[in-house]
Amino acid sequence: MGKHTAGGTDRMDLPLYEEELRRLQAGLVTLQEYGRATGQRVVVVFEGRDAAGKGSAIKRISEYLNPRWARIAALPAPSERQRTQWYFQRYIEHLPSAGEIVLFDRSWYNRAGVERVMGFCTDAQYERFLVQAPLFERMLVDDGILLRKYWFSVSDVEQQKRFRSRAKDPMRRWKLSPMDLESITRWEDYSQAKDRMMQATDKPWAPWFVVESDDKRAARINVMHHLLTSVPHEAIEPSLPAIPERPPARGYVRPPMESQTYVPDHAAQLQARQRSERGEGGKP
Repeated sequence: MGKHTAGGTDRMDLPLYEEELRRLQAGLVTLQEYGRATGQRVVVVFEGRDAAGKGSAIKRISEYLNPRWARIAALPAPSERQRTQWYFQRYIEHLPSAGEIVLFDRSWYNRAGVERVMGFCTDAQYERFLVQAPLFERMLVDDGILLRKYWFSVSDVEQQKRFRSRAKDPMRRWKLSPMDLESITRWEDYSQAKDRMMQATDKPWAPWFVVESDDKRAARINVMHHLLTSVPHEAIEPSLPAIPERPPARGYVRPPMESQTYVPDHAAQLQARQRSERGEGGKP
């Protein structure tokens, strides 16, 4: 695994990363097929500092999974009604049914992190959470749910570097919020909150697994490999339906193209422009 240093870490070799990523993603499809066949229920919790790489890891994990059987739970701030409920109540409805995998992009641990540091919960609510979270997770595990909890750890130097990168990238600016930037000025507060959370909720039935994530490529590979090696599964040959031969045509005539409205062929225009810039002839 990578190590936190002032200058960051050397990134995992790209061809090696892509080769292993492909292999692990195929393995996750196998894991999902096994879960569907056996009714296995899997919950994966992704926590960590802002810009630690949780979202990109979830994206790679879920990329080739059947979305009907694998869901990402990224809950917004609780409503006024939800604030009056038992804290864990709104998370329960997102737990998996038989054969499902649920990936929590942040979870009930918001209370131990953001809510604690930003003052969004009372001291009594926070202390109650630290007592109840292990009990809640014990109930999930005792009921047969396979629970994995990952904490993505990023250095202060790398986090700030990623924030600056997001600010310059129009495609990723939405990831940058005033709340995210509080993690810079409240770095030590978040560190203390994380340490207390780990101490109270790292239990034998639901341990925390730390993922060093200064190198995002290595972090994705490491978490995917751990998930595959820690969740029981085996290859199951899927029962594929036979693809039938197309029957002989019975005289169907497609309506003329002029009778339908097509989207403009933007791709053809781009190709024509490219050929023109290269000095090539021919029609698009």
